[in-house]
Amino acid sequence: MCEGEKKKESSYKGTLYGVNLALRIVVLGLAVAAAALMATASQCTIFLYYGGPLHTISYKDFGPFVYLVVASSIGAFMEAIAIFLTICKKKDGTAAKVLLPLLDAAVPALLYSATAAAFATGEMSYCAVNGKRVGVCTTAASGNFCNQVHIAMYVSLAAGVAVLFAEIVKNWPTSGGKKEGGGGYGSDSDSDKSSPCHHGCHSKH
Repeated sequence: MCEGEKKKESSYKGTLYGVNLALRIVVLGLAVAAAALMATASQCTIFLYYGGPLHTISYKDFGPFVYLVVASSIGAFMEAIAIFLTICKKKDGTAAKVLLPLLDAAVPALLYSATAAAFATGEMSYCAVNGKRVGVCTTAASGNFCNQVHIAMYVSLAAGVAVLFAEIVKNWPTSGGKKEGGGGYGSDSDSDKSSPCHHGCHSKH
């Protein structure tokens, strides 16, 4: 490969590397925020309009919300490891080549499943003493709880979108319109050795 082409490709790889790293940091921040918002959406005392008994409710009363907290926390921890490996990849690529694909598969799975489960919850409700289902967000004094839960759900969704874009950037083609052997910007290729330009770029005939 000619010297000019090498510099151009190196610059292109560097740009993709920077964008991917930035997106990973965004994913980490959003996952932590989603878990924190959901975990603190608790101790909401529901006052029923028809004079029924008070009911204190929290995210722990809903399995999908508990799963979102756990999955987002684990996903954030895994993403932090992935960021560390991405930064240290050029020094020692062995661990990164083994662990990064696993982490890059696990983090989206956790975030997507947690977000889907939370949105699938639908109308948040609990079973009252009289046996009827009572909608949490339709009762008085529940606005803050419901708002915080919904914000956490959308933040988790944003984390899922960010991790999707991070995967797209990581696997973006870097040379000749083809993705390199190891995938994405961080791969090493033997194309320089096989290129005719490698042998004849600076030759004079």
